[in-house]
Parts: sequence; C-alpha cells; structure tokens
Amino acid sequence: MEDKQTPIVSARTPGRVVVPVVLAGGSGTRLWPLSRKQKPKQFLELTSEHSLFQETLLRSGGLSRVAAPMIVGSEPHRFLISEQMEAIGLKPDCIILEPEGRDTAPAVAIAAQQVANRHGPEAIALVMPADHAISDIEAFRVAVEAAMDVGEAGEIVTFGIQPTRPETGYGYVRCLPTNGRAARTVDAFVEKPDAEIAETYVADDDTFWNSGMFLFRADRMLEDLETLEPDLMQNARRALINAEVDGAFLRLDPLSFKACRSVSIDYAVMERTDRIALMPLAAGWDDVGAWTYMDRLPADDEHGNRTRGDVQLLNATDNVVHSSKRLVALSGVSDLIVVETADAVLIAHKHDAQSVKQLVKQLERLERPEVEHRQRVYRPWGFYESVAYGSRFQTKRICVKPGAKLSLQMHHHRAEHWIIVQGTAIVTRDDDSFMLSENESTYIPIGSTHRLENPGNIPLELIEVQSGTYLGEDDIVRFDDVYGRAGATPQPGPETGNPDVPAPQTPEPATAESV
Repeated sequence: MEDKQTPIVSARTPGRVVVPVVLAGGSGTRLWPLSRKQKPKQFLELTSEHSLFQETLLRSGGLSRVAAPMIVGSEPHRFLISEQMEAIGLKPDCIILEPEGRDTAPAVAIAAQQVANRHGPEAIALVMPADHAISDIEAFRVAVEAAMDVGEAGEIVTFGIQPTRPETGYGYVRCLPTNGRAARTVDAFVEKPDAEIAETYVADDDTFWNSGMFLFRADRMLEDLETLEPDLMQNARRALINAEVDGAFLRLDPLSFKACRSVSIDYAVMERTDRIALMPLAAGWDDVGAWTYMDRLPADDEHGNRTRGDVQLLNATDNVVHSSKRLVALSGVSDLIVVETADAVLIAHKHDAQSVKQLVKQLERLERPEVEHRQRVYRPWGFYESVAYGSRFQTKRICVKPGAKLSLQMHHHRAEHWIIVQGTAIVTRDDDSFMLSENESTYIPIGSTHRLENPGNIPLELIEVQSGTYLGEDDIVRFDDVYGRAGATPQPGPETGNPDVPAPQTPEPATAESV
C-alpha cells in the first residue's frame, strides 16, 4: 500500500497545550439492558442531565492551556459523538474512527501521533475513558494541573485513586513511600486481586486503584511505544498516514489498524516504562462499570433502596431499581437489581451483577436484536422507534430534525405508508416532489425511489406503516445521502417479494447501516 501524507484535521495550536483525548469506544454490556451496542453506556445520561461522555468533555474544559478535545471512537457511533458534542457547544479537534476495537494501546498510539502532528511533539495529552464518573470537578482539575508539570518534565503520569472498598474488579498501582512531592514513584502494577488481598489495600496509603487515566507528552509516549512495541507502532503509524479525512472524522486505514496487536496501554507501556509517576486523585472517582454503581450512590429511603423512574416499593430493602417507561413495583424482596426498558427487563441479584456480561453474550449467540439497540434507534437525521410489528407489518414513529433529510432510497420487499403527525415534510417519490402537513399522508410502493425531508424549524414527526414479505433493516438501496453514508444492497428475505421490480440505478457500495 502506498503511504499518503498524514492528514491534518484542524489548525495547529501555538505553544505547549494539553489536549483532552477521550476514549469513547466500548459496548458497556454489564449495564444492559440500558446500554446497547448502538448506544452504549458512555452515551447515556446515568449520573446527570449529560451523558458520561459529555461529562468527561465538560470537566476538562476548565483546564488552562486546553485545546479542543480529540475523540477516539467507533464508526457506528460517529454521528452520536458529533451530536452529543454539538449539544454541549463543543467542536472536536478530530474524531478518530477505529475500524474495530483493538484495546487501548493502538488507540493511544494513534492519538499520541495525532497530538504531535496537530500541536507539536511536546504537547500534553490527557487520556480519559468516556465512561467514568467524577463528582469533584475542581479537585480533578487541580490534580491534572499538577500532573502537567510532571508530564512536561518527561514522565508519564497515571492517576491513582485511594481505595474505599476491597474491589476485586480493578487493577491496582503500588507506590514507593512518599518523598515529599505531589506525584508518587510507581513501584509495581498489580492485577485484579482476590478479596483477601484487596482488603489489605484499603488501609494501605501506598496502594491505589488504577483509574485508566493518563497524562504524557506526545513525544515521550511515542518514544516508549517505538521501543517497547515497535510492530504495533509501525502499524499504528501506517493506519494514520493512510487514513481518510471526512470533515471532522478521521477514518483509520482498516488493514493497518487491524494488524496492530490487541493489547492495553497498561501492558504495552505503563508496566514496562522506567519513567512513570502516579498522581493521587481524590475527586469522587468511580468506574460506572456495572449496575452495582448505583448501590454506591446515596440511598433514596431508609431501607437502602436506590431507584430511578416510576418505582413503588413495599417491604423491600437494599434494591437497585431503574424504570425507563413503566411502573415497576417490588414487594418483600431484597438485594435485587431490576432494570426496565421498553423491550427488555433485567432481574439479577446484586452479588451477581458482573454476570450480566455473560448474559449478553448468551443473547448475542441467539442473535437477539435487544443486544444491538433499544426500541429507539438514533440516526444522524433524528430517530425512529418501533411501535408494533408482526410477520408482514411494522409500525414506526419517526422524528426528523429541522433541516434534516433521509437518504434517497428504495426497498425491494416492503411498501410504506407515511402519516404526518407534526411539522411539514417534503416527500420525493420517483419523479414527484410534494409537501405534506399535519394529518396528511402518502404511500410509497415497493421499488419506488423516495426521500423524506424536514424543511421546517420544528421536529417533523410521522407514523410509518410498513407492509411486505420482508421488513428487515437491510432491505435498502441508497442512491444519495447528505451524511456520506454508503448504500446497502438488500439481502433476500424469507420470500422474494416482487422479484420483477428492478433497482432504478446502480447503488453505492454496500453497508449494513440502514435509513
């Protein structure tokens, strides 16, 4: 493969700066059924009116000499990342899209290169997972500012949390006795311990939880990666050099990136480098990794229950209950996790919360759609949600944002009826284009080329009734799309529908993404 020039996505920032690098990949399966592959936990509003991803961005905004954030995410979440940043008034330095998850070392290698390219080799990168909760923002910023002085001197800084409980699911960092400076000298990294050893760490002032947050000078990290992981670094460099720029999106070269060794940055660098320090962080940090996170929040009643949504309790103690839409009532039970969503309900014992991940794997093997997405599915133009469905019909509620429009498309196996509930729509159907208002409707026959657009300044809402022999989301041929998505060649359903209806023109390359 011929190397191309390294893409530049935004203007160089003068001087030495700190660049927030947010790792926004991951599926968050232990928070199922609220967290799904199409909208995992980092994009959910679990701790406030903002998502965990947005909270991560906002708390880094008050740092001195801070640059625009750099995001490392996955292709399916690219529009979700953009929309959530726009909602809080932030523009990214760039959004790096991984073709697949390869753990954190390749992501950090790519980000360190891009920070050096964009802001100079001595720029500081602050790497933060997108799914952490921090309650004391000022304490966080004070710790980061102190760590910047250490990072500028050439050390890689990891942030450590004083343990408050014997947590067997976390990694630990053991430090040498304090020598009077704020940053601690790292003695060793300790893998997830058993309960007995974890208990001893709670009272040990020299042992910390490994938060997974790091700060380093870009050139310093690149030097270590070049020495310790030369093959990974070579592939990561090639993945960036041959990346494709699409606005704020930076699509890494798939072949080169997939050739990177799948390994965490802890194993690749942190446990092997000779220039590392730990900055203690006392800022109310927590890893929102499982439903037991809610069990660490203040109780809502005198019986130790933690609830969200429409919940009623009778003779119930120490339960974690999350209701999304319906009334959830518990009577005479204790130590349960109950999570209700529109299409799935989870009931588990609190002591078995980690097994939710294995439950999700079981659902994946059964190819259950509840693993991929919730009832509401987000798209760059808005969202749709399924209301009712059967063997030959499906009813959806569709909401199109002001000024947005769906792709120009057609279906081989289904017809559609559109009924406008709110707003105004411009409908393209074959060679016709016309406007519909509230309480008006239209019909899109099988094989008809069509598009829906919202020309107004309020959301367009409509009810779509689909009918046909195959209603899968892969029955779409896309001809034009303002969001740059490729077309999808429909896969044959259980029946052929109308095999005599040809495609109006040759579609773009196939993809699994719909509407």
